[in-house]
Amino acid sequence: MSPVAALTRADAALSEELEEVFRAHARLVYHTAYSVTGSPQDAEDVVQAIFLQLLRRGFPPDFRRNPKAYLYRAAVNRALNAVKSRRRRASDVDPATLHLAVEASVVDAKADLEERLVTAIAQLNPRAVEMLILRYEHDYSEADIGRLLGTSRGVVAVTLFRARARLRKLLRVSSGERS
Repeated sequence: MSPVAALTRADAALSEELEEVFRAHARLVYHTAYSVTGSPQDAEDVVQAIFLQLLRRGFPPDFRRNPKAYLYRAAVNRALNAVKSRRRRASDVDPATLHLAVEASVVDAKADLEERLVTAIAQLNPRAVEMLILRYEHDYSEADIGRLLGTSRGVVAVTLFRARARLRKLLRVSSGERS
């Protein structure tokens, strides 16, 4: 068999396997990214970026061991990057025109809280965010989270406790309260 034919077969096998992985896990990746970013567009971008990277580079060595955990972690990390990028773009806004935008829109309290929550989540350790999303968005038990992420239930419980406490503090600070 020629090298070109071997590469074509390998590419076809990778594409087929990637399609199966996409069908099995794209909803998890989207839901996870949406939970972190609060934006359907950012969540779709995260899904696209992750699967495009897998298509271009192939599967990393640890992927086949636990694809769900790998994709979940990739979704959290890319979503956190999207939130940080959005925050940087927002800080690049011209202050002279900012007052016009504020006057033109009525600030919705729920949207404000969601934005503060997304901003606070972006300040947490990615591992803590992974656990929070698995627990409160995907409704996994602490034991299930431990098995998925390869750690003990006790570590998960402590991490969740500390992450919730940190979130409360960050939300108080962002609302103007003193801690």
